[in-house]
Amino acid sequence: MTTTVREDLSHRIAGEITLSDDPGATLKKWRTDFNISQTELAAQIDVSSSVISDYESGRRESPGIGIVRRMVTALLDVDESRGGSHIRQYGRVLSAGFESDIVHDLREYPAALPLSDFYDALDATEVSEGKWDYVNGHTVINSIQTITRLSNEEFYRLYGQSTDRGLVFTNVSRGEGPLVAMRVVTPTPNAVVLHGIEADDLWEHAPALAEIDGFSLATSTRDLEDALADLRELA
Repeated sequence: MTTTVREDLSHRIAGEITLSDDPGATLKKWRTDFNISQTELAAQIDVSSSVISDYESGRRESPGIGIVRRMVTALLDVDESRGGSHIRQYGRVLSAGFESDIVHDLREYPAALPLSDFYDALDATEVSEGKWDYVNGHTVINSIQTITRLSNEEFYRLYGQSTDRGLVFTNVSRGEGPLVAMRVVTPTPNAVVLHGIEADDLWEHAPALAEIDGFSLATSTRDLEDALADLRELA
């Protein structure tokens, strides 16, 4: 675990919480990203879990910089005690460098976004319901370039800081390639959007494969630049 990566991530989290219009929601977003319960975080900084709950719900005033520093340090300490998977993932993002013909956009949200709002931005039609009703970020990728040029490790880096995101494949004809790719990638995102096709033109086996892996599947034909503009506003 390099000190630089941990420090960079610490500054990123603290900055997002401090500058957020809703610091409690942003704190909750990062805590859930790290798969840490309110009880675990509270124990790490020696407060009751109700204190964490009050901050996240807005019942307490926004935490001061001292509290934010303690919470961020606690999140990273717990992650390191579990093997540091989230810190390492952030390090992969820092070292990643994808060409623009592969990745159109990769963003993290300051707080969890309802999946319905994400789909609204894309004017997407859900064809298979998933296990999760939110996303913490999005990645928009060219399906052909991604599948033909990226290794499994490079594909995983497309997830950014969290797999709890929406993965949008563009230039899709029927959806076979993206859905087959999802079968060999672990873990899968919360939602997959196939851009460029109507639901009626979708590969017949796509919904069943999405259901097996537990992610929501949708299609969209909205103008890509307009959709990207709205997605960037969400971030």
